[in-house]
Parts: sequence; C-alpha cells; structure tokens
Amino acid sequence: MDHDEARAKLLDTAEELFYARGIQAVGMDAIRSGSGVSLKRLYQCFPAKSDLVEAYLRRRDERWRRSLAEYVGAQPPAEAVPAVFDWLRQWFSEDDFRGCAFINSFGELGEGAPGVARVVREHKDLVRDYLRTVAGSDELGDQIFALLEGATVIAGITGDPGAADRAKAAAETLVRAASTR
Repeated sequence: MDHDEARAKLLDTAEELFYARGIQAVGMDAIRSGSGVSLKRLYQCFPAKSDLVEAYLRRRDERWRRSLAEYVGAQPPAEAVPAVFDWLRQWFSEDDFRGCAFINSFGELGEGAPGVARVVREHKDLVRDYLRTVAGSDELGDQIFALLEGATVIAGITGDPGAADRAKAAAETLVRAASTR
C-alpha cells in the first residue's frame, strides 16, 4: 500500500470514527485496525494524532463547502439564501448526522489543540465569507451565518431536522427586510 492510499484509508476511517464517537474516544490503534494500515505507515502519514485530526477536518471542510456551494449554485439567484437551509435540512436528515464536526472538535479539544482550533476557525471564516457572497452583503451574510450555526447546533443536539426550516423562515424575513432598506 503506497503513501497516498494509506493516507486516504486512514482519513476515511478517522472521519467515520471521530464523527461518530468523538476524537478523544478514538485511539490511534482503532484508526490503525479500522483502516488496515500498519502502525508504522500510520505514523509515517500522521506523526501525531493532532495531525490526523487536522487533516480529517480540512478534508471534511472542502467536501462540506463544495456540496453546499454546488447545491446553492444550482438554484436561481433569488433562491440562494433559502437554498442554504434546504441543503441543511437534507444534511440534518441523514442517518449519520451528529452535528457539526468542527463545533464538536472544538468542543472536545478547544485551545488545548491549537492546530485543530485554527482549522475550525478557518472553516467557520470560509463559510461566513461564502454566505456573505450568497447574501450580497456582509451584514446579511453574518446574520445568515448565525442562523446556519444555530440551526446546526440545535439539530445536532435535538436530532430535529426542522431546525433548518425555522432558520430558513428567519433568513427569508431578514432577506425581505434587507431588500426594503
């Protein structure tokens, strides 16, 4: 197994286990055995668990933001903001939805893992910047971002995908109010 194949298997396993169980509950041996990668190769790919966590989050960030942008981009521009919340509802309805991997990771590790905290902040900054573009203004984008984050936390805690619908209704109210200014 070459380095790239091992890295991909390790990241696949890490994502599955970290997201389902939490980072601190999953040891490197579980990643090794779940991936079928030797311990030596694991540490060649990721010298420390924090390196693996950061890589897992970066890969998840790229996939998550790409999926959101593709969904929203397929909608008419006037429907872009509501589409964000339609996409969220679909995500919240997935069987393996466990909330936001970035919030969960920061909640577990916080500032004690500065590299992870940096990746989490970068993700949140990129999402906020994207929503500012979708909304057409920084102020409205920041408000949409707050609704997205709140809905995600609520859905993660309660298991209720309807949090996206309530946030969508609030976002539509904000969009209407912004258009009358």
